Amino acid sequence: MKKWIALALALVMALSVSACGSGSSGGKVAVFWYDFEDAYLSSVRQTLDQSLTKAGVSFQDYDAKGSQTAQIEQIQSAIAEGVSALAVNIVEASSDEATQTVVDMAKEAGLPLVFFNRSVPENIVSVYEKAAYVGTDYTMAGHMQGQMIGDYLVNNYDAVDLNGDGIISYVLFKGQEGNAEANARTQYSVGDANRVLSAAGKPALSFYDPNNSARYLVDQTGAWSEKQGQDYMQTILTRYCEAEGDMVELVIANNDDMALGAIDACEEAGLDKNTMPFIVGVDATPPALEALREGTLKGTVRNDASGLAQSILDLAVSLSAGGEPSPEIELTDGRYVWLEYEAVTAKDLKKS
Repeated sequence: MKKWIALALALVMALSVSACGSGSSGGKVAVFWYDFEDAYLSSVRQTLDQSLTKAGVSFQDYDAKGSQTAQIEQIQSAIAEGVSALAVNIVEASSDEATQTVVDMAKEAGLPLVFFNRSVPENIVSVYEKAAYVGTDYTMAGHMQGQMIGDYLVNNYDAVDLNGDGIISYVLFKGQEGNAEANARTQYSVGDANRVLSAAGKPALSFYDPNNSARYLVDQTGAWSEKQGQDYMQTILTRYCEAEGDMVELVIANNDDMALGAIDACEEAGLDKNTMPFIVGVDATPPALEALREGTLKGTVRNDASGLAQSILDLAVSLSAGGEPSPEIELTDGRYVWLEYEAVTAKDLKKS
């Protein structure tokens, strides 16, 4: 991944100039988070807060608690208070209406605007010269997860096939319906795993519940939560277990929280790392990495929290200073910065 140059001093100067020009008493970055409870974003928030503090930049974090309406109201209040830059982790990812509303508010106030992590429509972001987006090519997480699953199964098929019927039965925890990242991870994790299995002469994965035509389970709260993963897995294990000879042998979770919830349910049911299903997640959060070391989680996909935080800071610098991103920041597709994912297994942790 291309490294971005830290521009902390420039940010202080840029925000000071912006604040003076707007009549504010001091530059301040307002950072809007869709939900403080999200484990991955908590690590991003901690890193970004530390970077802003080190740079001597005043900032305030806002928690929308999963409500787009609340987030819009928070942005309105922050603009009225005279902040100098906006960083928005939008609640309704991929929503044209929500994105357009935020862009219009920033444009009317003449403020730099950095969307991050949760995808927003490119055509709306690109028309405002002080707006940009930093995040990941979310399709890659699903591709990497699928490749990881397929490769492991080809080499360890009999060990994962707990009931010995020659077919791997799986459950997939999607996270949020209608979310572009959840859609891509759902599609490509299973599709790519099946591609690898087919090439090796193995049968395709089989969803554990033949009555579920969607072939996934959704977090009804939209929060991709550990509790939802745990609740679903507890219910599954009452029916699909060793005693019935009809077991779920693979758990594909679209984030680490749901994967960890599944692990909790398995442990409560008396399963250990050798008898529970093969479980994979996405994000490489600290608790997930610990589960990798313990052997209960088999794989995850690193979503670079520190790289995301640094890129938010750098974009805020460039856009505050002159309205155009600096040459050190590699923009593609108009005003997007893409960070890279990285597949992580226990073997990878031993190498690092």
